Amino acid sequence: MDQLSITDKKIIRKATLSLSVDEVWKLWSTNEGTQKLFGTETLIEMTPFGKYEIYFDSTAPEGLRGSETCQVLSFIPHEMLSFTWNAPPIHEEIRNHAYKTWVVINMKPLKEQSTEVELIHLGWPEGEKWDAVYSYFERAWSSVFEWMKKI
Repeated sequence: MDQLSITDKKIIRKATLSLSVDEVWKLWSTNEGTQKLFGTETLIEMTPFGKYEIYFDSTAPEGLRGSETCQVLSFIPHEMLSFTWNAPPIHEEIRNHAYKTWVVINMKPLKEQSTEVELIHLGWPEGEKWDAVYSYFERAWSSVFEWMKKI
């Protein structure tokens, strides 16, 4: 495998939601919640190295449906969740690479029905192909945050 040089690049998205921290936790950590957030089938196993798979296209061939092979890395219930993340099928070489970036979701209760949510997507290697995937997710995570605000 090629030696990767990991940059300090990060995609950061932050929003204050009119949801309790418990509701936000469930959106990101349960099948019911992720299905509501992403509007699609998911397989979430909240255990270290459990599956964190969101099937954006459940009709696609296996391996091209979404975040297949992604895993939960760590979590503190109602505070933080981290998981690996792969590239979409349109970026085939990066998607099939052994290395995956990772996402950290932080949750901070502000009031009973108000929670600050921060997403940090990091671990980005140097290279034009990785830069293209980075640009893709700059847009994609903005969309996810817009969906989350509407819940």
